[in-house]
Amino acid sequence: MKKILMTLSLMMLAFATWACPACEKQQPKFLKGIAHGGGPSSNWDYVYVGLIAVAALLTFIYTVKWIAKPGERNKDHIKRTIFNFN
Repeated sequence: MKKILMTLSLMMLAFATWACPACEKQQPKFLKGIAHGGGPSSNWDYVYVGLIAVAALLTFIYTVKWIAKPGERNKDHIKRTIFNFN
């Protein structure tokens, strides 16, 4: 049952990313078929999306980095009060 729900969820996500014919006509050439809604209102929209994408990518990279290797080595760090290191 879990596999069926996961497959259906992924299929719905894939179909949701395809643009409808009305939206496809309004999009710039490189976004045709993959984006919904009207085209960007100005070139600043691309700058905003680019900056948000960079911020999201950096957040993901640092999250993975600090989860994998946190780097707290102080003897009086707060985690030492929780964990029982003998």
